Amino acid sequence: MAAMKKVHFTLKIRDFPLCDPAKKKRYNELVFSAVAPRYDFITRALSFGRDRIWKKNLVNGLPVNQRPRCLDLACGTGDIARLLSRRYPEARITGLDLNRDMLALAEKATPRSGIEFRAADMCQTGFPDGTFDIISGGYALRNAPGLPQALAEIHRVMKPGGGAAFLDFAKSRFRPVRMLQLALLRVWGNFWGLVLHGNGEVYGYIAESLKSFPDGRELKSLLAHAGFRNVVLTPLFGGMVQIIRFEK
Repeated sequence: MAAMKKVHFTLKIRDFPLCDPAKKKRYNELVFSAVAPRYDFITRALSFGRDRIWKKNLVNGLPVNQRPRCLDLACGTGDIARLLSRRYPEARITGLDLNRDMLALAEKATPRSGIEFRAADMCQTGFPDGTFDIISGGYALRNAPGLPQALAEIHRVMKPGGGAAFLDFAKSRFRPVRMLQLALLRVWGNFWGLVLHGNGEVYGYIAESLKSFPDGRELKSLLAHAGFRNVVLTPLFGGMVQIIRFEK
């Protein structure tokens, strides 16, 4: 840690209302450029080293398919895409992210030719209908500029019978528990934001974005409304995190 250079980030969340899809998208583009060099470290730090295990469990629970076409949304540095390539050696895999700094790191860390990376919004992927057998994402749904639009796009590009799995933070529907969750995330995120960027809001954004993210019951309803079935939410880390699985 002592040798890690601090990358300063001066933007304030209040200047980018997360209820506005365009402004949320722009904030994500800017903040993830700042965090890209630290992204793999911070996902481990924030999760007390559990992030890798959660993502392995996410991929290992995906449907059996010899040669699937896979899409990893908000792929970041490509860790889930690489796990998909090990689970499905004959797959064609696309990692999609808004941020080109993240994609540059993903390409550098990913030698396998069966994985490609593209810059695009998960709400407008640009792929034809019914392209993918498998769709995944790490902390993707909460960061979508508009969640209903993202779910509609996932449904559109997924093949009938396809499956999806997403890892993300979870929000309790019980107010006292929800307030505790948000407070813990805010304190822990602010600490690492100050250490790494001189700005607690960088990772305090997690708690802010979770405020408007649906709780489990609401999320199941949104997924059903989008046309998905067999929705299963698996809580992790005392209910702070969840794996979200569903099918078309």
